[in-house]
Amino acid sequence: MKVRALQEKKAEFHRRTNGESEGYRIKIHFSADKSKAKEVQTNFTTKFANIPSYEEYQQPNFVINVGDFKTKLEAFELLKRIQVDFPYAFIVKSKIRPMKLN
Repeated sequence: MKVRALQEKKAEFHRRTNGESEGYRIKIHFSADKSKAKEVQTNFTTKFANIPSYEEYQQPNFVINVGDFKTKLEAFELLKRIQVDFPYAFIVKSKIRPMKLN
């Protein structure tokens, strides 16, 4: 009976938080130029198609963040891989989305 109650609590939590939790993403771009932000996002998606990217507007900038990492170490591993193409990228704390299992 307690297992069912815990399952229901977890399901309710996911409904309330949209399944998001605390974690890390990598900020690869921010500027007031929306078209430049889109260009950077497209460039990233072309090179790293399996890593999600997110565009946000944080007044006055358009921000491109990538990845969904539970730990800073996981984020750091990707940061090292992408720094050749995105030398000003850095790790930021963020709400992350759960990984989708195929």
